Amino acid sequence: MSNHNQKQLRKDVAPFEMSNTKSSVKQLLNTFPPFFLLWFLAYQSLSISYWLTLAFSVLASGFVVRIFIIFHDCCHQSFFKSRKANNILGTISGIVTLFPYEQWKHSHSIHHATSSNLNKRGTGDIWVMTVDEYVAASFWGRLAYRLYRNPIVMFGLGPFYLFLVSNRLNTKGARKKERMNTYLTNASILVIYGLLCLAIGWQAFLMIQVPLLFVTGSLGIWLFYVQHQFEDSYFEEESEWDYVKAAIDGSSYYKLPKILQWVTGNIGFHHVHHLSPRVPNYNLEKVHDSTLPLQQATTITLGSSLKSLRFRLYDSENKTFVSFKEIKHRLSETKSKVGINNKRPSLQEK
Repeated sequence: MSNHNQKQLRKDVAPFEMSNTKSSVKQLLNTFPPFFLLWFLAYQSLSISYWLTLAFSVLASGFVVRIFIIFHDCCHQSFFKSRKANNILGTISGIVTLFPYEQWKHSHSIHHATSSNLNKRGTGDIWVMTVDEYVAASFWGRLAYRLYRNPIVMFGLGPFYLFLVSNRLNTKGARKKERMNTYLTNASILVIYGLLCLAIGWQAFLMIQVPLLFVTGSLGIWLFYVQHQFEDSYFEEESEWDYVKAAIDGSSYYKLPKILQWVTGNIGFHHVHHLSPRVPNYNLEKVHDSTLPLQQATTITLGSSLKSLRFRLYDSENKTFVSFKEIKHRLSETKSKVGINNKRPSLQEK
């Protein structure tokens, strides 16, 4: 895409970058109250049937995902016009979703600035190794990566590691503002969870909250995973990397059924979001529908997105994701070469 076309594209998107207070308040009203109501119903149904409690808990988790999208918009200062309002709501929604606002805002801004850049991976993104890196890695390095990319670990254990460990700790070198926000978030969670345990009992609390967090976390990780892990996703070295191409070609359009699109706050229009993070989630679809170049982004559906589970390594030579099985021969060749190089010379050779 030429510089002229990029400028025109940004010009076309600009009118949608302004938040609308009425739309934002409406989204708050159709998200937070239903979540609290469903949590209450999950508790009330414990005396009737735990299956009913689980059903309410799973429904509530969908609204937690939606609250996270509001949190996400606040991190980009796109939900309200006021920076202060975004920061306050971002911190509150971060307490509900168990994400420290200032910390995540910082790491996520790095993700946007470096997405699809092969030389700047590792902050705010899913761990991706290239084929060459994996082949050159030690046995333990490959094992760690295989465990990380295993669906059971990523979507099963991942949510609990994220909520209980990663989100609770400050990153090395974090600024004072960031550290204090994390402490505030952690303290608020402890107080709220403690009061709920006192009010309804810790067993009842865990029976509702554990499945809720598991489903929420799995859905969140899945959305983040699938939005950049598709067959022909764009990845480039720093010298060739382009922000607009990274947004449009390195982020997918996840075409979901309308109800799931609503629950996930239009985040499926991820290519639009990466092009302009200042567009509020309720304007993303409008941008996509009114901007022809954005409609050329890779479209994945609920069914086709499942294929991404076998995409484990990025083949930078062929510009595509591959499975571990597809590079087995490369590993065998490497091991053979190592074996030959390490072979001790015979007495005759000496």
